[in-house]
Amino acid sequence: MKLLRYGPKGFEKPGLLDADGNIRDLSGLLDDITPRTLAPAALEVLKAIDPARLPKVEGSPRLGVPWNGTPKYIAIGLNYHDHAVESGMPVPAEPVMFPKWTSCLAGPDDDIVPPEGFTRLDWEVELGIVIGSQARKVSADAALSHVAGFCVANDVSERSWQLEKSGGQWGKGKGFDSFGPVGPWLVTPDEVPDPQNLDLWLDVNGERMQTGNSRLMIFSCAEVVARCSQVMTLEPGDLIITGTPPGVGMGFKPPRFLKAGDVVELGISGLGRQRQRVVAG
Repeated sequence: MKLLRYGPKGFEKPGLLDADGNIRDLSGLLDDITPRTLAPAALEVLKAIDPARLPKVEGSPRLGVPWNGTPKYIAIGLNYHDHAVESGMPVPAEPVMFPKWTSCLAGPDDDIVPPEGFTRLDWEVELGIVIGSQARKVSADAALSHVAGFCVANDVSERSWQLEKSGGQWGKGKGFDSFGPVGPWLVTPDEVPDPQNLDLWLDVNGERMQTGNSRLMIFSCAEVVARCSQVMTLEPGDLIITGTPPGVGMGFKPPRFLKAGDVVELGISGLGRQRQRVVAG
């Protein structure tokens, strides 16, 4: 099942994508897609619905974040060996965790609006994990049973704020408004038989920059969820993004960063694609 939310920002309606790629309206059955909707029992009820019996949404409406009310947005850094190398940082022996503020969340095709005076705006395609049931100190073997679904995420980063102005806190360069495009869909695990075999890609102005596969993660999705649950209680609706493959702007020699007018397109096999335009403040 592919869950989504559509409509103007702040007024999104719940929906799902049918097998033919049509948006079907869920608003007659629920007010919104929230952490409560992501509980295993609630998802099973939704999966039993025949999409053909739901109203079809005409046109191509804006898509928002596929669920509303994310309690925590957790990012895993340097989780692909070659990305750590291109970043000039040690390959981690433990998962690197940092926050992205939930106010950075945006729809998959919303504009990226960087801070005034930005100089090192960068891209990162990442696989997102959405938590469906509370997880505290769970094992890697049990971790994926707490997952409601997977999604595409762009971990937009302003490197000067992340590295030079951070005081060691990466979140300062990762959490500006619009720096967290998510979606287009939340895809439930029954449609993702192996989260460690998903192709990731990202283009800037039509030029391929990133190509990778989730099998090359240092810490797998199950390990990431388990390790996060050791240091925090994971709650329904929490989002964990799992790191990016090589090909980010700061990894080029010389570095290549985004400027106003640039278009970023990205996607993950089976999880959909995104498109953002960089718009100066």
